[in-house]
Amino acid sequence: METAEGIKILTVDSSSFTGSVALCRGEFLVAESLLNVRSTHSEKLLKQIDLLLDEVGWILQDLDLLAVVTGPGSFTGLRIGIATVKGLAQVLNKPVVSVSALQTAAMNLPLCSVPICAFLDARKKEVYSQLFEWHPSDGPIAIGPSSVLPPEKLLKELPEKVAFVGDGVLLYRHLLDALPAQQALIPVATAHQLRAAHASWLALQAWQRGLGQSAAEILPTYIRPSDAELNLSSKQGI
Repeated sequence: METAEGIKILTVDSSSFTGSVALCRGEFLVAESLLNVRSTHSEKLLKQIDLLLDEVGWILQDLDLLAVVTGPGSFTGLRIGIATVKGLAQVLNKPVVSVSALQTAAMNLPLCSVPICAFLDARKKEVYSQLFEWHPSDGPIAIGPSSVLPPEKLLKELPEKVAFVGDGVLLYRHLLDALPAQQALIPVATAHQLRAAHASWLALQAWQRGLGQSAAEILPTYIRPSDAELNLSSKQGI
């Protein structure tokens, strides 16, 4: 196994419409592909991986660690990304690290001096959210639990001053603009897309703490039940 500085990492994020793949050597980004297009991740993901490997001259067997954003996010997107990474990990017999989509979003606001509110579209007029504080050496550290709530309810429960990040910001910008100017800090539009490169850095920190897993142990983080689970519960009268 390579040292942390030389470890080769493949990271996949398919938790939202924006799908991205990154190849990193330790903490340093080697190549990244990000696509914000209205096509399913199953059509693009393997092509993105193959393209990046070819461009940097790596083969799958060169990889030391695989990482995947496990949610919360699009149920279909998560299943595709996780299945892809699990399949590769099983074939290559490599460890995997799961990464939170909410923590990955918070990575977009380095050195932020106020609490960071990850604010991701959960559809059904709700958002996935979690508060983080930025630590210079550890990146974003959670200071509260993850939740899924209507944005109006969430905004009533936030601290006096927060920075918002995530695709929910663009979707519910009208609600954020109605907050007092001193409460809501909103970065430019390009700051709200999740990036596999940021998830890769988080994965490396987790791997160094001994949090690597086998492929079989990687599971999606949904926070709320899927439609299929809700329908089953309804039929069973739960």
